[in-house]
Amino acid sequence: MKSLLDRIRISGMEEIDVDGADRIAAHEKVLASKPMLQKVFAEFHSVFRRLDEQFFTGQGQRIELGAGVAPIRNSFPDVLATDVVYSEQLDRTLNAQDMDLGNGSVRAVYGQNCFHHFPEPERFFGELERVLTPGGGAILLEPYYGPIASWMFPRLFSTEGFDKNYPSWETPATGPMNGANQALSYIVFVRDRETFEKRFPGLEIVHQEVCGNHLEYLLSGGLNFRQLVPNWMIPVVSAVQRLGSPLNRWTSLHHVVVIRKRVQ
Repeated sequence: MKSLLDRIRISGMEEIDVDGADRIAAHEKVLASKPMLQKVFAEFHSVFRRLDEQFFTGQGQRIELGAGVAPIRNSFPDVLATDVVYSEQLDRTLNAQDMDLGNGSVRAVYGQNCFHHFPEPERFFGELERVLTPGGGAILLEPYYGPIASWMFPRLFSTEGFDKNYPSWETPATGPMNGANQALSYIVFVRDRETFEKRFPGLEIVHQEVCGNHLEYLLSGGLNFRQLVPNWMIPVVSAVQRLGSPLNRWTSLHHVVVIRKRVQ
């Protein structure tokens, strides 16, 4: 597996500091060259807005944490794009564990593959209870814990682990990207769900679902590897995905968790 990944890795990506601003610039360039990956992110964005409208109520701002190179505002301009590392695409920096936002001022918090990078998740949940308006909530898209994802994610990124048996929610992260546990959403929202509900009674997990665009994601190569099929095959790949959707429970690579602030 490692030798295969080394062969298809985009030249120079291995040398980039994943915690530095160079990563964002490099990933922006990769994304601009990949229509298939752009489609993947647009589909993710649509999932966020669909679930927001389905499960959340009330007024307030829509905030994306860890927006990175494909902010949701590319699809929905009303979303405030934020990240720990500032780039020209983003509106501001924002610490997810100590948000510079008013009490009850936020309708929705979105997070694309950022939750597992929070070294102290309990502080993040405390901030959600504070900044969300009653009926508002958070939507987190994260690495899935199914059999294919559990086999693949530990092998994809040398800077991140995937340990479903890790005893703690906190991980020994050494930077914004380094040292994260990609299985954190499984640990908190599945394995330790009762603990989450006891510690944060003001929040409720109202929905979970798997994402069905994993074949597009894999064949696009993501942000670090070369695309494996030509662009003209995008409709073919999408059709194969739809045909294989009954298997998503086992084959998906990402899932979504919806958390809502209770209305008193």
